[in-house]
Amino acid sequence: MSLLSRFFRKAPPTPAIPAVPARPPAPEARPAPLAPDRAVEAAQEEASLQAAIDRNDPETIARLVVAGKSTKIRQLAAHAVDDPARLRDLIREVRGGNDKSVYKILTSKRDTQLAEVRKQEQLQEEVNAAAGAIERHSHRPYDALFGPTLDQLEIRWRAVGAQASAELATRVRQDIDCSREIIASHLRQIAVEASRQLAAENAAAEAQRIRELEQKTAASEAAERAQVEAEARKERADKLAAEALAFRQIGGLIRKAQGALSEGSTGRTAGLRRAIEEKLASAPPLSPYLTNQLQSLDTRLNELKDWKSFSVAPKRAELLEEIESLVDSTLDPPVLAERIKGLQEEWRTLSKGAGENLEADWQRFQEAARKAYQPCRDYFEAQSLARQENLQRREAMLARLVAFESGHDWERPDWRLVLVALRESKQLWRQHSPVDRAAGRELQQRFVAVTSKLQNRLDAAYAANVEQKQSLIGRAQQLSLSEDSRKAIDEVKELQRRWQTVGLVPRDEDHRLWEEFRQHCDAVFQRRQQEFTEYNAALEANKVQAAAACEELEGLARLSGAQLMDSTARVAELRGAFAALGEFPRGSARELRTRFERAVDDCEAAVERQKLRDAEQSWSSLLEVANRVRAYRLALLSEPDAAHLASLRQVAEEHFAAVTRWPRGGHEAVKTALAKAAGADLEANEKALRMLCIRAEVLADRPSPPEDQPLRREYQVQRLMQAMGQGITADATQMDTLTLDWVQAGPIEEGRYTQLLERFMECRPH
Repeated sequence: MSLLSRFFRKAPPTPAIPAVPARPPAPEARPAPLAPDRAVEAAQEEASLQAAIDRNDPETIARLVVAGKSTKIRQLAAHAVDDPARLRDLIREVRGGNDKSVYKILTSKRDTQLAEVRKQEQLQEEVNAAAGAIERHSHRPYDALFGPTLDQLEIRWRAVGAQASAELATRVRQDIDCSREIIASHLRQIAVEASRQLAAENAAAEAQRIRELEQKTAASEAAERAQVEAEARKERADKLAAEALAFRQIGGLIRKAQGALSEGSTGRTAGLRRAIEEKLASAPPLSPYLTNQLQSLDTRLNELKDWKSFSVAPKRAELLEEIESLVDSTLDPPVLAERIKGLQEEWRTLSKGAGENLEADWQRFQEAARKAYQPCRDYFEAQSLARQENLQRREAMLARLVAFESGHDWERPDWRLVLVALRESKQLWRQHSPVDRAAGRELQQRFVAVTSKLQNRLDAAYAANVEQKQSLIGRAQQLSLSEDSRKAIDEVKELQRRWQTVGLVPRDEDHRLWEEFRQHCDAVFQRRQQEFTEYNAALEANKVQAAAACEELEGLARLSGAQLMDSTARVAELRGAFAALGEFPRGSARELRTRFERAVDDCEAAVERQKLRDAEQSWSSLLEVANRVRAYRLALLSEPDAAHLASLRQVAEEHFAAVTRWPRGGHEAVKTALAKAAGADLEANEKALRMLCIRAEVLADRPSPPEDQPLRREYQVQRLMQAMGQGITADATQMDTLTLDWVQAGPIEEGRYTQLLERFMECRPH
């Protein structure tokens, strides 16, 4: 166990408490139910499930998903659940259980529902985007790109318009009509301008005629010439109006043909093309814009005919074969998912504007894609669960690290512990990956903040310690030049002892400083070999003392009971003495320190085990006293003589007074039980104890006897309904609560009480 784990670990689980009374003779085994009985029971349960489905009873169906007696019943019930909220609750209920098939059915149904919701949301977003683009376009002023852009937007709308609401479709049609009206208005403006020019010319001619009449200077020949010119201008204006009308008609036919072409109707498009050709026979030369539109229409019509004839059907068959070949594929799930997605994109691209009924092929393609994607769904679900688990572990680890930082005594900091906490926290943080980026970003910032805070504290301590060691190095360098070697050696020893008391520094820096310090110290010791020999003797003496301390610690670790608990102070003394010894011979220093740390760990582990045994004994003492109280309360029901009652009460009180260590709440529970009335309904008391046994068996995941199975199923259903949406967890504190309830339960007969107590106690270790 790492040092960080010892400081951050959770409290150990409550140990098992052995049964207080002697084990009674085992009851006679009841014969197992015959196979026909099980078959009848299964048929009845299946009929109950079918009836619940027929009357749409979700509560009964949910109960059979969790508590059905056969895998078949649980699977059928799981298939019958459709409500999303109930699916989530049931998934939480069966997660981690033994029936993986039910869990898989429930998660598959949940994933199918979520996929359908996401598909509808994406489609609705595309519908809204297409409608919004058309609406914005209807408010634009006319320009050269207005018509082509509108055609593209109409193609986009037709691809998704079938999924729009009637109100939205009506609004989009109005926006399209408004855009078409803008185009028509532009064409009308051209005609109006021509008419205006004609009107202006007519007005000018009329003014000229009036002036000629008024002045009586115009000759008849000039008047005739003016009349001829006016008629010619009128003829030109009529011709321009006729050409504008022909252009509008041809433009309308081209737009209709483009719409039919977008829908994939080559027959209708060809008919409209023939109508355009008929109009062209009597129409003047087209404008460049209409000429380009007509050429584009002919090109797309020919391409669609060729594509439908030679590409769509073979390519669709090829895509079907390829997607079906991916079912039960051995490809890695990420690669397989990308391949399936690519085939789906190709299918959608191929289906745009095909103008054929592809429903049967589409259903076949979708079914094959669903089967092929199943391993990917399982893989990605496992990845998602792993990311969630890593995120939870990071949150828990960050909480422990924050608690460590806030709870550490920074007046007397343990820098070695801080260093280990930082190093192991970063290692564990990297191990608990990957996590969801969005969810983990804020957590990462908090982790960086707390580790940076700890690192800054540690760096400040490093800097102070480096400064102290550099000061010691400077003094050692001065001593290496001293003439008084004996005094220099004594002072160097003092420097070495002070060196050991200096706190942590970075490992590389510590090694460099130590090498420099040791060189100066060696220079002093080399001047007197005898002093060096004495130094080695001191190291050997430290080794002997360290070995003795290790042996004493190893002996303490073998103690038990009060002797072990009294030895904790001696362990602290030995820690201090060992730390004060200083250096050891280089060859045995690591072994000695490892042996000492191991002995200290053994002592601490022995103390922890003794505490658990003491706690276990406290529960045993509680149940022993409770048994004496039960005997006294049971005797109250038979109304014996007062002396016998007084004797039983005295025995209970003596056991009560003899207990020196009570579990939490135990003292009050026994006092409450002793003060309660006996309760004359022994059958109700026994039922209460049986229910406590069943609750303990459910918490411990242990089977109940056959005669208590109906009561257990009823309790589980109630428990499921009460905890719906909250999750159900079991821990030692719940078992302790049940034990306190046991102590306060009413009395029953000795034999039956012993059997139930043994059954109850078997659940505590679990």
